[in-house]
Amino acid sequence: MDRITAIQRSLAAFAWGIASFVPLLGFIPAVCAFAHWHAVHRKYQEPWNPASAYLDAGLVFATIGFLESMLLAAVLTLAIADSFF
Repeated sequence: MDRITAIQRSLAAFAWGIASFVPLLGFIPAVCAFAHWHAVHRKYQEPWNPASAYLDAGLVFATIGFLESMLLAAVLTLAIADSFF
């Protein structure tokens, strides 16, 4: 992977990470952010990535957004199940 592609994918991971904060719909952007992060870490062999801060922030945002969506889905599932019983 060349440097330009690594920068583009790092910024894409950041953007998808921010988009993962959307409740319940954040699963898909979080997975996209994880995929971009993994691709850059696996394929970019150079020691320096000028957009590494964005790449790392995208991973953190995606993780938080994914966990937020999972927690909200669990709370909604429990609330719906509680209303039936």
